[in-house]
Amino acid sequence: MSDDRQHPVPSPFGARSTAADVAAAADLKGKTVIVTGGYSGIGLETTRALVSAGARVIVTIRSEGKAQAALDGLGVETVKLDLMEPDSVAEGAQALRNLTPDGIDILINNAGIMATPLRRNSKGWESQFATNHLGHFALFARICDLLLKRPGARVVALSSLAHRISDVNLDDWNWRDADYEKWPAYGRSKSANALFALELNRRYEPRGLKAFSVHPGGIMTELQRDLPEAEMRALGWFDENGVLNPVFKTVEEGASTTLWAATSPLLDARGGVYCEDCNVAAPNPPEGAFYGVHPHIRNAETARTLWTLSEEITGLKAA
Repeated sequence: MSDDRQHPVPSPFGARSTAADVAAAADLKGKTVIVTGGYSGIGLETTRALVSAGARVIVTIRSEGKAQAALDGLGVETVKLDLMEPDSVAEGAQALRNLTPDGIDILINNAGIMATPLRRNSKGWESQFATNHLGHFALFARICDLLLKRPGARVVALSSLAHRISDVNLDDWNWRDADYEKWPAYGRSKSANALFALELNRRYEPRGLKAFSVHPGGIMTELQRDLPEAEMRALGWFDENGVLNPVFKTVEEGASTTLWAATSPLLDARGGVYCEDCNVAAPNPPEGAFYGVHPHIRNAETARTLWTLSEEITGLKAA
């Protein structure tokens, strides 16, 4: 795919638009949407906006009590699914299949973890790569045929500006050869999310299914639960008085680009692109810029190799 798609479009929305703003311009009546982790942070705001646009929403959850309390009154359905564990993904995917025999219109890969201490799942896979990439890859592989049933279906993968920290390391994705570092591990997983969307779109756009990756922006949510306050201050997120850096978005603003990528007709001919601030991100940003898409996540060869590796690791091939 030529990268002439990765350029901004005349979007009516921007960095401070909210998910509700975007949802107000969308009609999702009759559409079925899956949101992983759509019960906290920007995932919950995404769910609310989708419901307001008329969608039937199914949320994958890890914690039933917490999720049910957050989702109470929204009229959504839930399925238990832990992206870190392959058996849980398999069980959750089957439950989703049972609920959606007529197909799925939108899959939003929202759930994730960030900068966690070294943990491994039951297969020995490093937790950030397992949760953020491999779990979503396996989920897609198990429900791909249901997305292909619906014309104009879309997959939205939440990546991050953190993709600039590190390219995906295909030779040591599981941190066996190098000492584990939590931020490069997160960067690898976020690069993988964008590369997943790029290759998914290449494979499935001819069959009517498009994919996009998005950077939601900096938002304070439970994603930061493993970070001490001192580290967040050192990163410039808070000043010495505890005041949040104004570059950060509200949760409502943070969910807007997800909604835009899932619904905007401006993206009908832009499958595979990386989005931010309710637009297609600008390519090749200056060094140190807090915006833009770096070339390594637009590398089609890397995307294809990652896809093949993910098939080998998970033992799954999509339809």
